[in-house]
Amino acid sequence: QVQLVESGGGLVQAGGSLRLSCAASGRTFSRVAMAWFRQAPGKERERVAAITNSGGSTIYADSVKGRFTISRDNAKNTMYLQMNSLKPEDTAVYYCAGRWGLNTIYDRYDYWGQGTQVTVSS
Repeated sequence: QVQLVESGGGLVQAGGSLRLSCAASGRTFSRVAMAWFRQAPGKERERVAAITNSGGSTIYADSVKGRFTISRDNAKNTMYLQMNSLKPEDTAVYYCAGRWGLNTIYDRYDYWGQGTQVTVSS
């Protein structure tokens, strides 16, 4: 079992930056593939970015490429999402997610955080 807790959301003006964090429980975080998802009101949940257990590979949604960066620190059991040049359309609840797996980017995840609200004003 992996427990995940997000932090770092808030209100920011368009063009600004935020860094989200996802703290994971347990001593085997280095074997867990991770991802960030978001869901805006009335829209389907979408995967924003994903990272392998080692951090060696990442993938991004086209809508955030070049603006967002996913990373992780396995020594701190924490994953991050650095969000720059934020746009109003980035407004959503952001969730971190994880699943056991090595050296693979996954589409589906087993463990989820409670979410953190990101609001970008125009």
